Amino acid sequence: MTELTVLGDRPRSAVVAVRVLMLALVAALVLIEGIHTAELLWLVLLTAAAAIATVAPPTHRVAHLGRAAEVLVVALAASTTDDNFLVFLPVPVIGAVLAGGRRVAAVLLGVAAVVLVVSGASEGVLSDRGYLGTCLQWLVLAGAGAYQAAVLQRVLLARRTDETPQPYVEATRLLTQLRSVARQLPGATLDPGGLAEHLLDEVRAMVPSSRGAVLSGSGGGRLVVLAQAGVERLDWETALDTESSVADAWATQQPVVSGRSQARSVAPSRDISSMVVPLVAGVRTVGLIVLESDSAGAYPPPVLARVTGLTGAAALRLEAALLFDEVRSLATTEERQRLAREIHDGVAQELVMVGYGIDNAVAALPDATAAEEELRILRAEVTRVITELRLSLFELRSEVDRYGGLTAAIADYARTVGASAGLRVHLSLDETTARLPAAVEAELLRIAQEAITNARKHAGAENLWVTCAVDPPFAQVEISDDGSGIGENRPDGRYGLAIMAERAERIRGRLEITPRVPNGTTVAVVLGTAPRAR
Repeated sequence: MTELTVLGDRPRSAVVAVRVLMLALVAALVLIEGIHTAELLWLVLLTAAAAIATVAPPTHRVAHLGRAAEVLVVALAASTTDDNFLVFLPVPVIGAVLAGGRRVAAVLLGVAAVVLVVSGASEGVLSDRGYLGTCLQWLVLAGAGAYQAAVLQRVLLARRTDETPQPYVEATRLLTQLRSVARQLPGATLDPGGLAEHLLDEVRAMVPSSRGAVLSGSGGGRLVVLAQAGVERLDWETALDTESSVADAWATQQPVVSGRSQARSVAPSRDISSMVVPLVAGVRTVGLIVLESDSAGAYPPPVLARVTGLTGAAALRLEAALLFDEVRSLATTEERQRLAREIHDGVAQELVMVGYGIDNAVAALPDATAAEEELRILRAEVTRVITELRLSLFELRSEVDRYGGLTAAIADYARTVGASAGLRVHLSLDETTARLPAAVEAELLRIAQEAITNARKHAGAENLWVTCAVDPPFAQVEISDDGSGIGENRPDGRYGLAIMAERAERIRGRLEITPRVPNGTTVAVVLGTAPRAR
């Protein structure tokens, strides 16, 4: 891309306008001193050269030739007829600079100087001091104009680069800053759930409340519960398209005090107060603090003011944690997709070719030979490995769909694995319309995948039971099989169990691994407290 293209069409329009004006000025000066055939001929040649330089694209070879023709005509006309033609000399030189040809401009200046000297000497005017002074004056003016044009061009390019940085340059700068800032933060302060719990505890220590929650956006017109506190687990209002204080506070970015509960599972009562305070970072609402008390008038303006005093810094902390969580999730997803592509395009294809080679070798051998039997065993092993790779690819590419939900993703994976391994899969799914945070859903899916993989590979099971119950902030995923179980001396699957434990700890869940009666294993991960029967 040339510099003129980067700057846009304005420099070209300016050069065209200046060229026309200077050509008209030269014509006027020539005609004022009288009409002479030689001068008119040079004027016509200069007009033709200017037309070529104007019509052709600025960076095209034809345009450069047109500017060179302008310089030659000006120099020859000035040395043979009238030095008024030198007025036009800066035009092609500056035009070459704006077209990205600074070296071309220098060459044009050199050509003009050489032609003026050689032609002046042949015409016998080189000894004329007036001729030399005029030539030197316009050569210097043309060079100064070219230099100023180059400086202006660099300034405009630098300003445009500052205003619109390259995407990858900007991404590198921001990620570098994020890494530096993250290292300076104390503790696990980039965990949205941990920050929400800390904020809720801090607010409840300041003002009276029987229960509370911190909500954040999840897309799709619903909120997710990051943390909640109280004697019992509640079904908070998370829809943004209903008439509620939660929806009003989110839309208006103003605190809302009400005499109604913001939880669907709380029975209507006249002695209740609720307060919903938005967490606003800049112009964006990143979350809500919901507090409720079982007494009327519990949140007068002074109490509300104390809570809103905390929201500014809390909103910034929560937004940073949510953004970091989103970046980490995107990076993880991209890495999983990259690994899946590399496995599919690399070792998987090579194993398929090995299988074809074994098939060809078996076909070429006589029947009932020992080598044939060994090759058939080897072919069966290659087929098994290819099946394992395909299941691994499916696992890497499996994600929780934004609209399908966690239970749909787990059920899809269980059906696929069961069909390939000959397992009878029994599903029990129960998921509300409310959603868990995306990072939590991803970890629960990976735990379920690991448990299902262990049952398929190590347990020798015939049946697989998958139970999912999701009612945010509560969730329970349970995977059971009727296989051989996990013995004390059996090392297979131990690494997978450690990974599941780490994932459960990351989302503050409880991982429970118990024997199943009469045989098999049950792996369950639980978040929050189970809802009461309604």
